[in-house]
Amino acid sequence: MSTPTTAPTPRMLAGQPIHPLGLGCMGMSEFYGQSDDSESLATLQAAVDQGVRHFDSADTYGFGHNEELLGRFLRTLPAQQRAELVVATKFGIVREKGRYERRIDNSPAYIRAACEASLTRLGVERIGLYYCHRRDPQVPLEDMVGTLAELVREGKVAAIGLSEVSAASLRTAHAVHPIAAVQSEYSLWERGAEAEVLPATRELGVAFVAYSPLGRSFLTNQPPAAGTLEPGDFRLALPRFQGEAAAANLALQQGLATIAADLGQPAAAVALAWLLHQQPHVLPIPGTRRLHHLQQNLAASALVLPAPVVQALDTLFAPGRAQGERYPDAGWAGVETR
Repeated sequence: MSTPTTAPTPRMLAGQPIHPLGLGCMGMSEFYGQSDDSESLATLQAAVDQGVRHFDSADTYGFGHNEELLGRFLRTLPAQQRAELVVATKFGIVREKGRYERRIDNSPAYIRAACEASLTRLGVERIGLYYCHRRDPQVPLEDMVGTLAELVREGKVAAIGLSEVSAASLRTAHAVHPIAAVQSEYSLWERGAEAEVLPATRELGVAFVAYSPLGRSFLTNQPPAAGTLEPGDFRLALPRFQGEAAAANLALQQGLATIAADLGQPAAAVALAWLLHQQPHVLPIPGTRRLHHLQQNLAASALVLPAPVVQALDTLFAPGRAQGERYPDAGWAGVETR
Protein backbone atom coordinates (compact mmCIF):
# COMPACT_ATOMS: atom_id res chain seq x y z
CA MET A 1 0.00 0.00 0.00
CA SER A 2 1.23 3.50 -0.76
CA THR A 3 -0.12 6.87 0.25
CA PRO A 4 -1.24 9.47 -2.27
CA THR A 5 0.97 12.52 -2.64
CA THR A 6 0.28 16.14 -3.45
CA ALA A 7 2.30 19.32 -3.79
CA PRO A 8 2.74 20.97 -0.38
CA THR A 9 0.42 23.87 0.33
CA PRO A 10 2.25 26.89 1.79
CA ARG A 11 1.51 27.90 5.38
CA MET A 12 1.79 31.36 6.86
CA LEU A 13 4.58 32.38 9.22
CA ALA A 14 5.49 35.95 10.17
CA GLY A 15 3.42 37.27 7.29
CA GLN A 16 5.01 35.04 4.64
CA PRO A 17 3.65 31.99 2.84
CA ILE A 18 6.32 29.30 3.20
CA HIS A 19 6.90 25.57 2.89
CA PRO A 20 5.01 23.82 5.73
CA LEU A 21 8.21 22.22 7.03
CA GLY A 22 11.09 24.23 8.42
CA LEU A 23 14.53 23.12 9.55
CA GLY A 24 15.54 23.05 13.19
CA CYS A 25 19.25 23.83 13.34
CA MET A 26 20.06 23.09 17.00
CA GLY A 27 21.69 19.71 16.38
CA MET A 28 24.18 21.30 14.02
CA SER A 29 25.93 22.83 17.02
CA GLU A 30 25.15 20.95 20.23
CA PHE A 31 23.15 18.38 22.19
CA TYR A 32 23.22 15.49 19.67
CA GLY A 33 26.86 14.46 19.68
CA GLN A 34 29.57 15.53 17.27
CA SER A 35 28.64 17.64 14.26
CA ASP A 36 30.46 18.77 11.15
CA ASP A 37 30.06 22.31 9.84
CA SER A 38 30.64 21.34 6.21
CA GLU A 39 27.95 18.66 6.40
CA SER A 40 25.58 21.09 8.09
CA LEU A 41 26.17 23.78 5.46
CA ALA A 42 25.47 21.25 2.70
CA THR A 43 22.21 20.29 4.41
CA LEU A 44 21.19 23.94 4.73
CA GLN A 45 21.80 24.45 1.02
CA ALA A 46 19.86 21.32 0.11
CA ALA A 47 16.96 22.50 2.25
CA VAL A 48 16.78 25.83 0.43
CA ASP A 49 17.09 24.08 -2.93
CA GLN A 50 14.06 21.95 -2.03
CA GLY A 51 11.89 24.84 -0.97
CA VAL A 52 12.48 25.17 2.77
CA ARG A 53 12.31 28.81 3.83
CA HIS A 54 12.07 28.56 7.62
CA PHE A 55 15.24 28.08 9.67
CA ASP A 56 15.18 27.92 13.46
CA SER A 57 18.11 28.77 15.73
CA ALA A 58 18.80 30.24 19.19
CA ASP A 59 21.62 32.10 20.84
CA THR A 60 22.09 29.29 23.37
CA TYR A 61 22.68 26.57 20.75
CA GLY A 62 26.41 26.01 20.85
CA PHE A 63 26.79 29.29 22.75
CA GLY A 64 26.38 31.33 19.56
CA HIS A 65 27.91 28.81 17.15
CA ASN A 66 24.55 27.93 15.65
CA GLU A 67 23.74 31.51 14.72
CA GLU A 68 27.27 32.02 13.37
CA LEU A 69 26.92 28.88 11.23
CA LEU A 70 23.57 30.03 9.90
CA GLY A 71 25.07 33.46 9.24
CA ARG A 72 27.87 31.87 7.20
CA PHE A 73 25.26 30.10 5.12
CA LEU A 74 23.09 33.18 4.63
CA ARG A 75 26.04 35.09 3.22
CA THR A 76 26.32 32.55 0.38
CA LEU A 77 22.78 33.19 -0.85
CA PRO A 78 21.69 35.83 -3.36
CA ALA A 79 19.95 38.78 -1.72
CA GLN A 80 16.61 37.91 -3.31
CA GLN A 81 16.72 34.39 -1.90
CA ARG A 82 17.71 35.61 1.57
CA ALA A 83 14.70 37.89 1.52
CA GLU A 84 12.41 34.87 1.07
CA LEU A 85 13.59 33.22 4.29
CA VAL A 86 12.11 33.39 7.76
CA VAL A 87 15.17 33.14 9.99
CA ALA A 88 14.09 32.59 13.58
CA THR A 89 16.21 32.82 16.69
CA LYS A 90 15.62 33.14 20.43
CA PHE A 91 16.79 34.75 23.64
CA GLY A 92 16.30 34.00 27.30
CA ILE A 93 18.29 30.86 28.21
CA VAL A 94 21.62 31.61 29.88
CA ARG A 95 24.01 28.68 30.36
CA GLU A 96 27.62 27.97 31.23
CA LYS A 97 29.72 25.92 28.84
CA GLY A 98 29.74 22.26 29.69
CA ARG A 99 26.52 22.48 31.71
CA TYR A 100 22.90 21.71 30.79
CA GLU A 101 21.52 23.72 33.73
CA ARG A 102 20.30 27.20 32.89
CA ARG A 103 18.87 30.41 34.23
CA ILE A 104 16.25 32.48 32.46
CA ASP A 105 16.62 36.20 31.72
CA ASN A 106 13.81 38.28 30.22
CA SER A 107 14.97 41.68 31.44
CA PRO A 108 14.71 44.52 28.91
CA ALA A 109 18.47 45.18 29.06
CA TYR A 110 19.26 41.53 28.43
CA ILE A 111 16.79 41.29 25.54
CA ARG A 112 18.39 44.27 23.82
CA ALA A 113 21.92 42.96 24.32
CA ALA A 114 20.93 39.49 23.13
CA CYS A 115 19.24 40.91 20.04
CA GLU A 116 22.30 42.92 19.05
CA ALA A 117 24.54 39.88 19.51
CA SER A 118 22.23 37.70 17.41
CA LEU A 119 22.06 40.30 14.64
CA THR A 120 25.86 40.31 14.53
CA ARG A 121 26.26 36.53 14.52
CA LEU A 122 23.58 36.05 11.86
CA GLY A 123 24.94 38.92 9.79
CA VAL A 124 21.49 40.40 9.19
CA GLU A 125 19.95 43.82 9.74
CA ARG A 126 16.67 42.40 10.99
CA ILE A 127 15.69 39.10 12.64
CA GLY A 128 12.74 37.54 10.85
CA LEU A 129 11.16 35.97 13.94
CA TYR A 130 12.49 36.62 17.44
CA TYR A 131 11.29 34.36 20.24
CA CYS A 132 11.34 34.57 23.98
CA HIS A 133 12.86 31.10 24.41
CA ARG A 134 11.67 30.65 28.00
CA ARG A 135 9.66 32.84 30.37
CA ASP A 136 11.06 34.44 33.48
CA PRO A 137 8.07 34.88 35.80
CA GLN A 138 9.93 37.60 37.70
CA VAL A 139 9.65 39.91 34.68
CA PRO A 140 6.11 41.10 33.89
CA LEU A 141 4.98 39.72 30.55
CA GLU A 142 3.95 43.19 29.45
CA ASP A 143 7.50 44.49 30.02
CA MET A 144 9.09 41.66 28.08
CA VAL A 145 6.69 41.92 25.14
CA GLY A 146 6.91 45.71 25.28
CA THR A 147 10.67 45.53 24.80
CA LEU A 148 10.22 43.22 21.82
CA ALA A 149 7.64 45.61 20.37
CA GLU A 150 10.22 48.40 20.61
CA LEU A 151 12.69 46.25 18.63
CA VAL A 152 10.02 45.77 15.96
CA ARG A 153 9.44 49.51 15.73
CA GLU A 154 13.20 50.07 15.47
CA GLY A 155 13.40 47.66 12.53
CA LYS A 156 15.64 45.13 14.30
CA VAL A 157 12.96 42.45 14.49
CA ALA A 158 10.25 41.68 11.94
CA ALA A 159 7.95 39.56 14.11
CA ILE A 160 7.93 38.22 17.64
CA GLY A 161 7.19 34.80 19.10
CA LEU A 162 6.94 32.95 22.39
CA SER A 163 8.10 29.45 23.30
CA GLU A 164 6.56 27.01 25.79
CA VAL A 165 4.05 29.51 27.16
CA SER A 166 0.56 28.85 28.45
CA ALA A 167 -2.56 29.86 26.57
CA ALA A 168 -3.18 32.54 29.20
CA SER A 169 0.27 34.05 28.69
CA LEU A 170 -0.24 34.01 24.93
CA ARG A 171 -3.50 35.93 25.25
CA THR A 172 -1.94 38.50 27.56
CA ALA A 173 1.07 38.97 25.29
CA HIS A 174 -1.02 39.16 22.13
CA ALA A 175 -3.00 42.03 23.65
CA VAL A 176 0.25 43.99 24.07
CA HIS A 177 1.65 43.31 20.59
CA PRO A 178 0.69 40.80 17.87
CA ILE A 179 2.42 37.46 18.42
CA ALA A 180 3.38 35.81 15.14
CA ALA A 181 4.18 32.33 16.46
CA VAL A 182 4.20 30.10 19.49
CA GLN A 183 6.81 27.36 19.53
CA SER A 184 6.21 24.31 21.71
CA GLU A 185 7.06 20.63 21.67
CA TYR A 186 4.43 18.73 19.69
CA SER A 187 4.56 15.28 18.17
CA LEU A 188 2.84 11.93 18.26
CA TRP A 189 4.39 11.24 21.67
CA GLU A 190 3.96 14.76 23.09
CA ARG A 191 0.41 16.03 22.64
CA GLY A 192 -0.01 18.33 25.62
CA ALA A 193 -0.38 21.40 23.38
CA GLU A 194 -3.68 20.04 22.07
CA ALA A 195 -5.45 20.84 25.35
CA GLU A 196 -5.19 24.64 25.37
CA VAL A 197 -2.26 26.17 23.49
CA LEU A 198 -3.01 24.79 20.04
CA PRO A 199 -6.68 25.91 20.11
CA ALA A 200 -5.64 29.35 21.41
CA THR A 201 -3.12 29.88 18.61
CA ARG A 202 -5.70 28.95 16.00
CA GLU A 203 -8.29 31.27 17.55
CA LEU A 204 -5.84 34.20 17.58
CA GLY A 205 -4.38 33.55 14.13
CA VAL A 206 -0.96 32.71 15.55
CA ALA A 207 1.26 30.14 13.85
CA PHE A 208 2.11 27.07 15.94
CA VAL A 209 5.71 25.94 15.38
CA ALA A 210 6.18 22.35 16.51
CA TYR A 211 9.68 21.59 17.77
CA SER A 212 11.00 18.04 18.34
CA PRO A 213 8.26 16.77 15.99
CA LEU A 214 10.08 13.43 15.71
CA GLY A 215 10.51 12.92 19.44
CA ARG A 216 14.24 13.68 19.26
CA SER A 217 14.62 10.97 16.60
CA PHE A 218 12.63 8.36 18.54
CA LEU A 219 9.81 8.49 15.97
CA THR A 220 11.99 7.28 13.11
CA ASN A 221 13.02 3.92 11.69
CA GLN A 222 16.19 4.01 13.83
CA PRO A 223 15.24 5.21 17.31
CA PRO A 224 18.29 5.97 19.45
CA ALA A 225 18.95 3.78 22.46
CA ALA A 226 20.62 5.24 25.54
CA GLY A 227 23.46 2.73 25.25
CA THR A 228 24.32 3.84 21.71
CA LEU A 229 24.38 7.61 22.19
CA GLU A 230 27.63 9.55 22.07
CA PRO A 231 29.03 11.11 25.25
CA GLY A 232 27.55 14.58 25.59
CA ASP A 233 24.28 13.69 23.82
CA PHE A 234 21.64 15.30 26.03
CA ARG A 235 19.17 12.48 25.36
CA LEU A 236 21.20 10.43 27.83
CA ALA A 237 19.55 12.55 30.54
CA LEU A 238 16.01 12.49 29.14
CA PRO A 239 13.61 10.27 31.14
CA ARG A 240 11.82 9.02 28.01
CA PHE A 241 15.04 7.37 26.84
CA GLN A 242 15.69 5.57 30.13
CA GLY A 243 14.80 2.15 31.54
CA GLU A 244 11.19 1.04 31.64
CA ALA A 245 9.98 4.25 30.00
CA ALA A 246 12.25 3.63 27.00
CA ALA A 247 10.99 0.06 26.66
CA ALA A 248 7.35 1.19 26.75
CA ASN A 249 8.01 3.94 24.24
CA LEU A 250 9.82 1.54 21.93
CA ALA A 251 6.61 -0.45 21.65
CA LEU A 252 4.87 2.71 20.43
CA GLN A 253 7.67 3.36 17.93
CA GLN A 254 7.34 -0.18 16.61
CA GLY A 255 3.65 0.39 16.06
CA LEU A 256 4.47 3.53 14.07
CA ALA A 257 7.09 1.64 12.07
CA THR A 258 4.55 -1.05 11.19
CA ILE A 259 2.01 1.51 9.99
CA ALA A 260 4.70 3.31 7.97
CA ALA A 261 5.90 0.05 6.39
CA ASP A 262 2.35 -0.79 5.32
CA LEU A 263 2.24 2.61 3.61
CA GLY A 264 5.66 2.13 2.02
CA GLN A 265 6.95 5.25 3.76
CA PRO A 266 9.68 6.08 6.32
CA ALA A 267 8.41 6.33 9.88
CA ALA A 268 9.67 9.92 10.12
CA ALA A 269 7.65 11.00 7.09
CA VAL A 270 4.47 9.44 8.48
CA ALA A 271 4.99 11.04 11.91
CA LEU A 272 5.46 14.46 10.33
CA ALA A 273 2.54 13.97 7.94
CA TRP A 274 0.33 13.20 10.95
CA LEU A 275 1.33 16.56 12.44
CA LEU A 276 0.54 18.39 9.22
CA HIS A 277 -2.91 16.77 9.23
CA GLN A 278 -3.76 18.16 12.68
CA GLN A 279 -4.23 21.87 12.05
CA PRO A 280 -3.51 24.11 9.03
CA HIS A 281 -1.47 26.54 11.17
CA VAL A 282 1.00 23.91 12.47
CA LEU A 283 4.55 24.21 11.09
CA PRO A 284 6.91 21.43 12.23
CA ILE A 285 10.66 22.09 12.37
CA PRO A 286 12.35 18.68 12.32
CA GLY A 287 16.04 19.04 13.01
CA THR A 288 18.75 17.26 11.09
CA ARG A 289 22.26 17.85 9.86
CA ARG A 290 22.22 14.96 7.37
CA LEU A 291 20.99 15.05 3.77
CA HIS A 292 19.42 11.59 3.93
CA HIS A 293 17.26 12.52 6.90
CA LEU A 294 16.32 15.82 5.28
CA GLN A 295 14.94 13.96 2.26
CA GLN A 296 12.85 11.66 4.44
CA ASN A 297 11.47 14.56 6.43
CA LEU A 298 10.52 16.66 3.42
CA ALA A 299 8.64 13.72 1.92
CA ALA A 300 6.04 14.25 4.64
CA SER A 301 4.79 17.48 3.09
CA ALA A 302 3.55 15.58 0.05
CA LEU A 303 1.87 12.69 1.91
CA VAL A 304 -1.88 12.49 2.22
CA LEU A 305 -2.64 10.07 5.02
CA PRO A 306 -5.92 8.13 4.71
CA ALA A 307 -8.36 8.88 7.53
CA PRO A 308 -8.07 5.34 9.00
CA VAL A 309 -4.29 5.79 9.27
CA VAL A 310 -4.67 9.12 11.07
CA GLN A 311 -7.14 7.47 13.44
CA ALA A 312 -4.81 4.52 14.04
CA LEU A 313 -1.97 6.87 14.92
CA ASP A 314 -4.24 8.93 17.18
CA THR A 315 -5.19 5.78 19.06
CA LEU A 316 -1.68 4.32 19.26
CA PHE A 317 -0.25 7.59 20.58
CA ALA A 318 -3.22 8.74 22.63
CA PRO A 319 -2.23 11.41 25.18
CA GLY A 320 -0.57 9.75 28.13
CA ARG A 321 0.67 6.68 26.25
CA ALA A 322 4.27 7.93 26.05
CA GLN A 323 6.10 7.17 29.27
CA GLY A 324 8.51 9.42 31.17
CA GLU A 325 8.84 13.18 31.55
CA ARG A 326 10.00 15.03 28.44
CA TYR A 327 12.76 16.89 30.34
CA PRO A 328 14.97 16.28 33.36
CA ASP A 329 14.45 18.69 36.26
CA ALA A 330 16.88 21.31 34.92
CA GLY A 331 15.10 21.43 31.57
CA TRP A 332 11.85 22.73 33.01
CA ALA A 333 13.22 26.19 33.80
CA GLY A 334 10.99 28.78 32.17
CA VAL A 335 8.52 26.22 30.77
CA GLU A 336 4.87 27.09 31.45
CA THR A 337 3.38 24.07 29.67
CA ARG A 338 4.35 21.01 31.67
